[in-house]
Amino acid sequence: MSSEQGTDSSHAENYAAFKRNRKHPLLAEFADLYSFPLDEFQLEACREVEDGKGVLVAAPTGSGKTVVGEFAVHLAVTTGRKCFYTTPIKALSNQKYADLVSRYGADQVGLLTGDNTINGEAPVVVMTTEVLRNMLYAGSRTLVGLGFVVMDEVHYLADRNRGAVWEEVIIHLPESVAVISLSATVSNAEEFGEWLATVRGEVTTIVEEKRPVPLFQHVMVGKQLHDLFADEEELAQAGFAQEGAKVNPHLLRVARDDWASNRFKDRRDKKGNRGRGSKPQGRRLYQPTRFDVVSRLDAEGLLPAIVFIFSRVGCDAAVQQCLDANLRLTTAEERDEIFEFVERECRDLPADDLEVLGYHAFLDGLTRGVAAHHAGMLPRFKQIVEQLYLRGLCRVVFATETLALGINMPARTVVLEKLSKWNGEAHVDLTPGEYTQLTGRAGRRGLDVEGHGVVLWQQGMNPKEVAGLASTRTYPLRSSFRPSYNMAVNLVHQFGRERSRQLLESSFAQFQADKAVVGLARKLRKSQDALDGYAEAAQCDRGDFMEYAALRRKLSDVEKGAVKARRRDLRDEVIGSLARLKPGDVILVPNGKFAGYAVVIDPGLSHDEPRPQVVTAGGQARRLALIDFATPVAAVDQIKVPRNFNGRNPQMRRDLTSTLRNKTHGFEAPPPGRSSRSGRNDATALSGVEAEVAELRERMRAHPCHDCPDREDHARWGERWFKLQQEANTLKRRVESRTNTIARQFDKVCDVLTAMDYIQDDQVTERGVHLRRIYSDMDLVAAEAIRTGLWNELDPSELASVLSALVFEARRPDDARSPKMPGGRIRDSLRDVVHLWSDLDELERSHRLDFLREPDLGFAWAAYRWAEGDDLDEVIGQIDLAAGDFVRVMKQLLDLAIQVSHAAAGTPLRAVALEAADRLRRGVVSYSSLAEG
Repeated sequence: MSSEQGTDSSHAENYAAFKRNRKHPLLAEFADLYSFPLDEFQLEACREVEDGKGVLVAAPTGSGKTVVGEFAVHLAVTTGRKCFYTTPIKALSNQKYADLVSRYGADQVGLLTGDNTINGEAPVVVMTTEVLRNMLYAGSRTLVGLGFVVMDEVHYLADRNRGAVWEEVIIHLPESVAVISLSATVSNAEEFGEWLATVRGEVTTIVEEKRPVPLFQHVMVGKQLHDLFADEEELAQAGFAQEGAKVNPHLLRVARDDWASNRFKDRRDKKGNRGRGSKPQGRRLYQPTRFDVVSRLDAEGLLPAIVFIFSRVGCDAAVQQCLDANLRLTTAEERDEIFEFVERECRDLPADDLEVLGYHAFLDGLTRGVAAHHAGMLPRFKQIVEQLYLRGLCRVVFATETLALGINMPARTVVLEKLSKWNGEAHVDLTPGEYTQLTGRAGRRGLDVEGHGVVLWQQGMNPKEVAGLASTRTYPLRSSFRPSYNMAVNLVHQFGRERSRQLLESSFAQFQADKAVVGLARKLRKSQDALDGYAEAAQCDRGDFMEYAALRRKLSDVEKGAVKARRRDLRDEVIGSLARLKPGDVILVPNGKFAGYAVVIDPGLSHDEPRPQVVTAGGQARRLALIDFATPVAAVDQIKVPRNFNGRNPQMRRDLTSTLRNKTHGFEAPPPGRSSRSGRNDATALSGVEAEVAELRERMRAHPCHDCPDREDHARWGERWFKLQQEANTLKRRVESRTNTIARQFDKVCDVLTAMDYIQDDQVTERGVHLRRIYSDMDLVAAEAIRTGLWNELDPSELASVLSALVFEARRPDDARSPKMPGGRIRDSLRDVVHLWSDLDELERSHRLDFLREPDLGFAWAAYRWAEGDDLDEVIGQIDLAAGDFVRVMKQLLDLAIQVSHAAAGTPLRAVALEAADRLRRGVVSYSSLAEG
């Protein structure tokens, strides 16, 4: 290319940039705030926002999609409108608040997180999504002038516990508000964007697949790192691995050796210890310690790292193992800096509380450059870890997956210790979406030229399955939306029941259900067309052949039903006869491998079906099953079985067999039979069936089509029609079950509320007003307790104790056993709450609903003692709960107490609830006021 051509190209590019900047001047101004050029997907999304459109941006973790949300904030500040920036958790809200304050100043930015209100009327307010939902239902004046709502981590709407809130906000925001939705990469982003456009108007969906920093995938076998893919360099540069990408052959050999080694070990364990001359087949793989993993990463220059361990105990143990191994990742100057920072951040915590919270071990780990991060930690401690990590002073964080929820802690390397986790009910494998979300943190934009994802080798691992997780692109966003009692009264209050029903039908949940219905409905239409064709082919000039075919089919069904009934009755009789056997009964086994006489030594009633253990005439001790008896069995004689009889003792079996043979010598086998009662029942049933069969045959003979010479040809078409009709009926039921599912559920909720007189004639009654201010999962229980005066006699500490039963849930069922319980009025009130829940649960079941869980009394004692002013060590020492969990439950309890005070306005209970909240808001609970709740 000549210099003249290069100059022309340069002029053309400059002119194009000039035109873009002229069309989007605010974007050009905003882009200048960054030290790096914005990516094309960021620019495209920002241009759409400046043009007044909503956007959905789906992009990998760390790709910079929050830049689009920050541009909406910039637009609000520069054009005199408001912007609400919503996040799923308080920790994210705090982090974003700090970021925006540093850019725009404290006078321009506010924070609302339920328990914190800072400058709530500012042009830009950061808040949790629940706060915005509550403002919409309350018709808050703060909404006036709102121009933009940023929904960060919008894929959180798939969360089964809280996801519905995102859909409520999206549906109920005024049409004039532009919604900027920021999501992790999901495979159905276009579908989600399509739904957003149906409920919000013009919305542009922008999907960015490419990572800003290449991600290399590895597997650590022993202390060695191996690439996961054969073409790792090429795939990392592309940003993601294609499905079916070739796995590193070396890892496949490792897997084969591991399999061979395990197989040899299993054989050796079965046969006992191997002899001196035997050699193991395959090499046992060394399992690295957590210290080994960190040391290897440090040696390879792969720190800072986040090591995901899906267990709180495991995270704490990992830190301790590194301390025991004397790991140090910091210099003397860094240790001093860390020490001063942590001491400063914790200076307002009493020394006694610090002792209870394990402060000194926490500080020791941080000064060495390692720390844990999980929900069981004090929120203040988690914030310290996050800040030191971002400053480069904490080099390794052992974390649970909660850290993956948007908190800004990118790493050079992410390590997955296992590919399975506990989901609260069972150990389940990671999904491709979870794998991508976790490893997506690797590679810090502007700091790293590449990121690294490392999976630790586990016994029996299949490298191809790991590659499948790393390359699968199918992790769709699924709605978890369902109407609640609180949602119902708020909607009916604002819009009336019918309009509310229509609003709920526009939810993403219904949108997805309806899209599935389209395919089912298409199949149903095809089936209907085929049915019409079959019916036409079966036509007979002598009469209505489909009527005749229906008689034939009914006759067949009646006869088959009679056979099945006889088999079922016979089976029940056999089970009953086996259940009546006793030790010493001599029975005849009619057929099979053990046919002949046998003596019962154990009736075997501990199984689902009786499985008697017998000694046969051949001297074998065997357990029989239902399949060994075609007809009921009865004892033909009795033999005394020694009390200490052991079926494994050959001599005892020989003695019993000899007695059995003597007893049955010359016996004639009794004919198989059934009880006389069953015979009478059979005769009665048979006579009824025979009468019905005779009547059907008579009707068939009398039908004009019976004598048609082409009857069997017609019958074949008729039979095809009936089979297809069954399939069509199944399809129809599936279509009906998915159509208007959300609206039907809303109707059930409203029916419950109508039965309780919370809603009448399309209006919320005075009773329902209490419920409008309660946002707890146990909303109806709390509202009904307020209405009936159940808590009117309680003092503030007692009320806190009783309310805890509505917010606390033991992490595992075993945790809820035999909780320490207060006495007196608290015990009586808790009993009343459980009875109230039981009545409501019965009402729910009658309407086929299951929303309200049983109250959990496991935190009642702790809540009472804390409200009464006991020290932290006295309270936590009596319950099996981590400090972070204790604070989290207390914050939830505090929120509910405030909600109760709002719902009980105008009654003495309001003052009691406010005092209860004040008593709870102390010590570590108040210290965590700016942290995750």
